[in-house]
Amino acid sequence: MTGPTLGTLTLGDVVAKAAHTLTRDTLVRYAGASGDFNPIHYRDDIAAEAGLPGVLAHGMLTTGLGLQCVVDWLGDSARIVSYETRFTRPVVVDPKTGANIEISAKVGRVDPDAGTARIDLSVTCAGQTVLGKTQVIVALDS
Repeated sequence: MTGPTLGTLTLGDVVAKAAHTLTRDTLVRYAGASGDFNPIHYRDDIAAEAGLPGVLAHGMLTTGLGLQCVVDWLGDSARIVSYETRFTRPVVVDPKTGANIEISAKVGRVDPDAGTARIDLSVTCAGQTVLGKTQVIVALDS
């Protein structure tokens, strides 16, 4: 394997960061790719009828962006052992300004015996956490 190794990781180190601007166009493209055409992801009237604060980004889009940050750092998606997260807050995508997602990946644990590390993700929008307890277990060489 190439890329990061267990020996290069220190608990608490930030290993990757990413920022993404989601627009309504982004949501339409994602809907086409994923097949999720729920109108809360593109129609303000339907979102309002459902009691939502506005059109929402797809949850799987947000989680995918978080994981992609780690894949880019690793250089190999096959090194992902597991990924878990909890949705804590919806990402509202304004029709004019969109929504800015910020991701930070930090070393949460290194397990030399297992050959793995836990990478903890912070995923926020407008300064608020949108994914909670987001953790990626990655396999690394010593």
